[in-house]
Amino acid sequence: MSSQKLREDALHYHAKGRPGKIEVRPTKETLNQRDLSLAYSPGVAEPCLAIAESPDKIYDYTAKGNLVAVITNGTAVLGLGDIGPGASKPVMEGKSLLFKIYADIDSFDIELDTKNVDEFVRTVRILQPTFGAVNLEDIAAPACFEIEERLREELSIPVMHDDQHGTAITSAAALLNALDLSGKEIDKIKLVANGAGAAAIACLDLYVVLGVKPENITVFDKDGLIHTGRTNLAPKQFKYAVEGLPEDWKLADAMHGADMFLGLSVGGVVTQDMVKSMASDCIVFAMANPNPEISYTDAVEVRPDIIMATGRSDYPNQVNNVLGFPYIFRGALDVRATMINEEMKLAAVRALASLAKRTVPEIVNMTYGEKNLSFGRRYILPKPTDTRLLTTVAPAVARAAMESGVARKAITDWDEYHLNLSNRIGLDNSLIRGIINQAKQTPKRVVFTDGENITVLKAVQEVLEQKIAWPILLGNVTRIKKMIKENKLAIEGVRIIDPRSRKQEKELTAYAEFIHERRKRKGLTLSDAMDLMKHRNYYGAAMVAVGEADVLISGLTRNYPQTLRPAIQVVGLQDGINKVLGMYILMSRFGPIFLADTTVNFSPTAEELVEIAEITAKEVRRLNVEPRIAFLSYSTFGSAAGDDALKMKEAVSILQKKHPDLIVDGEMQAHLPFNLDLLRETYPFSPLAKSGANTLIFPDLSSSNIAYNLLKEIAQIEKIGPVLMGLKKPIHVLQLGSTVREIFNMVAVAVVDRS
Repeated sequence: MSSQKLREDALHYHAKGRPGKIEVRPTKETLNQRDLSLAYSPGVAEPCLAIAESPDKIYDYTAKGNLVAVITNGTAVLGLGDIGPGASKPVMEGKSLLFKIYADIDSFDIELDTKNVDEFVRTVRILQPTFGAVNLEDIAAPACFEIEERLREELSIPVMHDDQHGTAITSAAALLNALDLSGKEIDKIKLVANGAGAAAIACLDLYVVLGVKPENITVFDKDGLIHTGRTNLAPKQFKYAVEGLPEDWKLADAMHGADMFLGLSVGGVVTQDMVKSMASDCIVFAMANPNPEISYTDAVEVRPDIIMATGRSDYPNQVNNVLGFPYIFRGALDVRATMINEEMKLAAVRALASLAKRTVPEIVNMTYGEKNLSFGRRYILPKPTDTRLLTTVAPAVARAAMESGVARKAITDWDEYHLNLSNRIGLDNSLIRGIINQAKQTPKRVVFTDGENITVLKAVQEVLEQKIAWPILLGNVTRIKKMIKENKLAIEGVRIIDPRSRKQEKELTAYAEFIHERRKRKGLTLSDAMDLMKHRNYYGAAMVAVGEADVLISGLTRNYPQTLRPAIQVVGLQDGINKVLGMYILMSRFGPIFLADTTVNFSPTAEELVEIAEITAKEVRRLNVEPRIAFLSYSTFGSAAGDDALKMKEAVSILQKKHPDLIVDGEMQAHLPFNLDLLRETYPFSPLAKSGANTLIFPDLSSSNIAYNLLKEIAQIEKIGPVLMGLKKPIHVLQLGSTVREIFNMVAVAVVDRS
């Protein structure tokens, strides 16, 4: 993607709809006057009085216990420098977004227009009653050192400057695993650092706590070697000043024979010769962004034995703060810690290091386009999309807080806590990311029947940019090319076919003969087949059927039956399948939810519902999700009579006997699989009581379609689908009015379906 295109897309992304990336939503009902009287006057007086009498009640009656302040003055924003508090706001909103999607932590971003340390500290201190914790962000050194130190002393809630400690914690975990792989002992390694800012000093401090000897550390900054003769050093920097070395000692001199290089400085300062001069099994953490001190490829080229990490996601071993801060704050908040101390940081370090040694879930492999990630030189840290981070790091931090005496609330049931954390993971929908990355590994030929539609053309542009498929457009060639030019779309080299063109007579005849052979005993004449092939849905389906294309995407400008009929007639059903069905995927706060059948079957029998569930479960597993199936009804386990309730109950019984390995239950009302407290209390025997359901089967088309449309509109849930299942080859029918994003996601699913 060009820099200009990136700029345009980024600006549009932040401006579209409601400007910015975050919003505030109520968590309690506010539907009537009684609700409002409880939410505000006069009812709100009761929790106020309770808190006044017992201050700790603030955690029971307000959002404080799940609320983090993301605070900056904009003096050291990413790689942009001192751009000011207002210009830093998009970054702070982004940090708040990461807190939410990775750990279900709410946060407010606060940008302070001051560089005065006293003013900054006082402002944060008087905000203490509002928040459960404070995340300091993008504050330049040396002020950041003093600000954090003073706030840690003056506040009774956790305070952490993530630029310092987030990098330190993540890189320390990487260091432990790198030492494990190299066989080196931490107290014997010789370490050279380039950079002496907040992050670098925090890393060195934590490495020393882990066992690195200070006398084995040599540090350089923009002014050269940090030595005891320097007069421009902050106290935290001076403790790493060396004596006895020449003041003109160069980085290249120090790296000769070094075991480890730590870079938090600028790109390109380390050469291949410097890396070649390091000790065997050298460890290089080149974390300058966007350009490392030495590129991964250059370093590996001269040192095959290297263990290397960078700050970039396109190389192995990304040192990414998102591996740490969401889960550290989650654990600290959950025990109402008064601070984030060294014990909690070390617990996070060891939890991260241990997780990298465990078997990697397939969904993580999919997300990063890998076949089998496993602990080794190219994998010393977990990936950010590994949902086990929350259930691994947060409990470790919470336990360390309790054991070190800074927790004000004890966790007594760790299994229950683990389950509660697992239920939060739905906020991070890594499914679509995994699908897109899997599609990139095996792109397919995708034919679009609505080639003359501007929304389709924009989706095709994104498909090409992401390299998930090779598009084929059906429609008038001149008209499509004109639309591409007028809208300045980057669509080059795409095959465009007009089924009505004389240039396609040979293919049209061949396709007509193909469908005539299939349906000649169902009344279709060759002449009729020739006429059908002039319609893009039939032509595109024939391309897929004979192997000229792999996937068909249609339906954006036509109703569902008009697109479905050609697919069934030309491609046909899979062997052993009696029904075609449609499934929608909703990316909800509970994680992905699969709804079937939402598009085809009007009133299936119990036996047909079993087949729908079997086909859906197979598709869900294809997407690397284990299905947990709920058969929905107006009745729960016989609580109400009626044909539909009996039908669902019978279907569950049949399915359980046929597939005892499946997690399935019903009939049940729709709220139960998501209200786990009620389900466990009332129906603890249900196999869904532990984790709820992610796959929903409905008694008829009316209920499923109504449920889907209500959910997607009222809850504003991102959706994928409908995914058409049961055909011999992937043909997917878009919903009228699908967006560019929905079309793109549908293409990704279709490509994976064909793989």
